[in-house]
Amino acid sequence: MDAPTKFVQIIDFETERIDEMRALAEDAEKRSAGREGGPTRRLVLKDRNRPDHYLVVIEFDSYEEAMANSDDPETGKFAEQMAALCSRPPTFTDCDALDTTDFR
Repeated sequence: MDAPTKFVQIIDFETERIDEMRALAEDAEKRSAGREGGPTRRLVLKDRNRPDHYLVVIEFDSYEEAMANSDDPETGKFAEQMAALCSRPPTFTDCDALDTTDFR
């Protein structure tokens, strides 16, 4: 039997208010600490070639857990607050993680 596939969501957004965005994310993280089925990892990336352009990669143990997280009212509230800090609406890309390699 195959192991469950990890699920990754990539959020692509632009903001001139990254410090406020960080504070919002940290607050949301504190409120959801210890909750079952939430994200297992987050990676925040800043585009070197496009000012104010960011990508956030969020990993979940499964697609089902990610969808349950998306349905949580706290997640919806966070998404609204995040969008208000963006200079354009964020886009979301949903991915199944096929392979990961740690080089160190």
